[in-house]
Amino acid sequence: MSLKEIARIVGVSPSTVSRVLNGKSDSCASRPVRDAIFDAAAALNYRPNQAARLLRTGEKDREKPLRAAIILARIRSLEDDPFFLELYRALKEELYLQGFRDAGLLREEEDFSRAKADGFLILGRCSDALLGAVRTVTRNVVGVWRNPLNFELDEVVCDGAKAAAMAMEHLLALGHKKIAYIGDCSYESRYVGYCETLIRHNIPINYQIIFPIRQHRQAGYEAMEKLLAGGQATAVLCANDISAVGALAAQKSSRARRKPCVISIDDIEQAQETRPLLTTVHIPRRDMAHMAVLLLRDRIGGGHRECLRVEFPGRLVERESVWPL
Repeated sequence: MSLKEIARIVGVSPSTVSRVLNGKSDSCASRPVRDAIFDAAAALNYRPNQAARLLRTGEKDREKPLRAAIILARIRSLEDDPFFLELYRALKEELYLQGFRDAGLLREEEDFSRAKADGFLILGRCSDALLGAVRTVTRNVVGVWRNPLNFELDEVVCDGAKAAAMAMEHLLALGHKKIAYIGDCSYESRYVGYCETLIRHNIPINYQIIFPIRQHRQAGYEAMEKLLAGGQATAVLCANDISAVGALAAQKSSRARRKPCVISIDDIEQAQETRPLLTTVHIPRRDMAHMAVLLLRDRIGGGHRECLRVEFPGRLVERESVWPL
């Protein structure tokens, strides 16, 4: 199967298909076009530059390609959280680029022994029950998330507590001390980072401006409405971008005279489309996905036995939604 056939199906040029499938650049095509190209290539069982890839990695050619399944933990649907949707897309692309076959998307309640997979990637917070169920099937498991576990499996993380602390330090440096929190507060590392930063700066935790929510757009909107009615905060940390998008929408529709600045965590695509543009902590999804698939391949091949943790740092992205006090 050729690049021209994929290009014909998707309706783009063969050169665009080549750049996308070889991971050359994210800017060479829009997200819907990239998704369509990878879907068409997977359906047609096309593999780019296979011989060159084998030479680069030093692999011996296999009669039977490795198969990997992605397990969706914590959230019921990828549509519920754009961060996990974007991370899932990055994992799918990396599996393709590194020569894996797609063994499907699974939910926590499914029977993993029926999956025709050589290994699993767990996306999102992993419960003890889920980890136990997967490990009865195989030890070839890699987790990708924000909350590090206790070295019970290979994991690729960008620590949510550190990301929250980075966001809080930025607000504090700008003079803000009355900082609200909108997000999950149950065993959530970003909430821990929020509280620990306040304590480290000898600032009392004000529970009246902490809003525990399920982290989606409408919940962020409603929490901001309550925050504006109280008028106690000059800034707010939203635990994720989609909650912050809702919070900014509530500000826009409010007649309140004083509106707190907003900072969040993830740097999803929508963060660059809001008005004002959202200041956030970037989570390097592409790098995390790349490393997760490398770890899974090495684990399957017996390259390492002990559990590994690869931690990527967050990066503050300053835009328009935060200003000095």
